[in-house]
Amino acid sequence: MSTKARATAHDLSQVPDNRKAEIVNGEIVLMSPTGAKAGRAGFNIAVSLRGHEKPGKPGYAFGDNVGFLVKLPDRDSFSPDAAWYVGNIDSMSFLRGAPIFAAEVRSEYDYGPRAEEAIAKKIRDYFSAGTGVVWDVDLMSKDVVRVYRATDPENPTIYRRGDIAEAEPAVPSWRMPVDDLF
Repeated sequence: MSTKARATAHDLSQVPDNRKAEIVNGEIVLMSPTGAKAGRAGFNIAVSLRGHEKPGKPGYAFGDNVGFLVKLPDRDSFSPDAAWYVGNIDSMSFLRGAPIFAAEVRSEYDYGPRAEEAIAKKIRDYFSAGTGVVWDVDLMSKDVVRVYRATDPENPTIYRRGDIAEAEPAVPSWRMPVDDLF
């Protein structure tokens, strides 16, 4: 009987062509590149978060393809589309621990029962790792931003076009117009 070794942070750093990937169930899971609208939405969230950074206040904005190492039974990393992290960033290595806020922007293939199940599982994993707030961004729905909180994960706050979304309490006083995602 042979057993396959669990993937490590080193394995994650060696993904060919620097592709986006996460360690799930001990294996490297490659993630497809995203399309224009989803890519711009994730970028716009990161830019907005970057504008919220203040000297002497905790928290740093991160965009797509940054690795956050965690220790869960079935997950060892995340790579959100945008994130807010409170911790040490003085390293070239992956960040240690989960971001306090993560934004996951749905790509064109993130729909259907299987995708919904995977998204719900990932949100639960974020909360288990210590993330306080997760945005599920769906540019194809009238409910554009679903804000899930670790304190009440079954009742997301919904934001639509024309609304101003937030990520309280993870990113205090940060606000972003939903229309800026488009």
